[in-house]
Amino acid sequence: MLALQRTIYCGEVHKNMVGQDIILNGWVHKRRDHGGLIFVDLRDRTGIIQIVFNEELSKETLEMAESIRNEYVLAIKGRVVARASEAINDKMVTGEIEVVCHEILVLNKSKTPVFDIADGINVDENIRLKYRYLDLRRPEMQQNMMLRHSVTMAMRNYLDQKGFLEIETPMLTKSTPEGARDYLVPSRVNPGHFFALPQSPQIFKQILMVSGLEKYFQIARCFRDEDLRADRQPEFTQLDMEMSFVNQKDIMDLIESMMIHIFKETMNTTLNPSFPVITYQEAMKKYGSDRPDMRFDMELVDISDLVKNVKFQVFSSVIANNGQVKGIRVPECATYSRREIDALMEIAATFGAKGLAWIAITAEEIKSPIKKFLQEDELEAIMNLMQAQQGDLLLFVADQPSIVAASLGALRLEFGKRLHLIDEKELHFCWVVDFPLLEYDEENERYVAIHHMFTAPKDEDVALLDSHPLDVRAQAYDLILNGIELGGGSIRIHQKKMQQKIFDLIGFSAEEADEKFGFLLEAFEFGAPPHGGVAFGLDRMIMLMRNRPSIRDVIAFPKTQSASDLMVQAPSNVIDRQLQELFIKTTVPKTK
Repeated sequence: MLALQRTIYCGEVHKNMVGQDIILNGWVHKRRDHGGLIFVDLRDRTGIIQIVFNEELSKETLEMAESIRNEYVLAIKGRVVARASEAINDKMVTGEIEVVCHEILVLNKSKTPVFDIADGINVDENIRLKYRYLDLRRPEMQQNMMLRHSVTMAMRNYLDQKGFLEIETPMLTKSTPEGARDYLVPSRVNPGHFFALPQSPQIFKQILMVSGLEKYFQIARCFRDEDLRADRQPEFTQLDMEMSFVNQKDIMDLIESMMIHIFKETMNTTLNPSFPVITYQEAMKKYGSDRPDMRFDMELVDISDLVKNVKFQVFSSVIANNGQVKGIRVPECATYSRREIDALMEIAATFGAKGLAWIAITAEEIKSPIKKFLQEDELEAIMNLMQAQQGDLLLFVADQPSIVAASLGALRLEFGKRLHLIDEKELHFCWVVDFPLLEYDEENERYVAIHHMFTAPKDEDVALLDSHPLDVRAQAYDLILNGIELGGGSIRIHQKKMQQKIFDLIGFSAEEADEKFGFLLEAFEFGAPPHGGVAFGLDRMIMLMRNRPSIRDVIAFPKTQSASDLMVQAPSNVIDRQLQELFIKTTVPKTK
């Protein structure tokens, strides 16, 4: 048994315990020697408490206290006492009390940490990842992990009460290279054959519905071999759900109720009881994004009808070629210099825009390089439609609709942050629905599924699959929080004939469909019920709840942007014998 076994956590000691003897275990957060008195802030995951070593201790104990340094692991036995009024620390939960040490035991020493174990440190992220065990000691990181635990427990409890079963699906499965690249796992007992790590449990959860289990969920690990960014990792966690005999509204109502429960249970935050619903077309029209941040206005305005016949050829020729012209009204930015506007053009250009037209409405005049191409009534009509006022800067993009939406949508978000139009404390959920079922891939000259190929078309659009497939809407829905997609789902196809129809549209031959998904098509012939589901990125959700800039801050052991683990140095080379056992030969030159 551990000597000086802990009786209470540091952050749980309170003023009603004055006079009690307790035992604490933890790490030295800070040590201060005041000559005759030594103060140590002792830290565990619940908080920090001050320990006092005075001259009444034995010489051996005092010498031990003098030898300790930051991050030593200690066991402390002592008595809780009230601090003198002038010594109370209002910034600490335990700031009204301290513990006078009677006995100390050094459980382990520590080298000097490579960075401070404190919040808000300015340290290269690669250093933090290499010494992740130190990074995770920092209070803000521990709070991230504790919130993550609380959220998953709230999810489990809620879904259990709603009759869901938590069922694990395989981690070693079949490669179906459609979408992101698979992580492949060679099979030693089946030479030349490979498993794939799952990109999602999609197929298995649909099979579970065919199995009659009706309500499934899983806190699922998923893997995608793709380029990384702040909110993307090669391995990630999602709440995965599927249910039978439901429609789209049933699922959306359930998720709203669950989110309200989670935020109340874990953050004591009360959400609005009904999330706004916006169609994909409306979201693209107003915000230029299918992940609209609706915490501020600044909607996109279509001026195509007003400028289709103007002398400014950039506008009129684009419209003649089935393009469009849209703009945004930016308040109080009419004084922007040409250099500042050029910088905005660079933002728009990253999304494909070939130019950025502008009109600045100052107190003295209306300034614009395109003003000379517009009649006075044309200029006035544009300003009226955009509700322009003195001090406004009007920005316009003329191009194909997708480029106009992406570039102006990006500028809208840029100004939302730049002009402090966004309330960072607000939690604005919304649903985006009625996505197109398919889009056309010009490079590969075929249709591709926007969500995935198992999504059902809206009943009223089924007849369009043969004549106008791009006009078919999906029974799909995405949940957006503050302009970031938390997750999404759909009502699934549950009949073999319809699934084969979608396979045909996206260019799968009958042989290819049978090779990749024959087992699913066969399952549909054995009484598959109508079903649908949803999946939410847990990492992304915790990132938003903790208002962190990257999901790496809310994952215990994340990978870098090059998909490597700096702490354990993975991925790494393996010895030749392992490759031989797997019948694998690499073409990469060996390095020392």
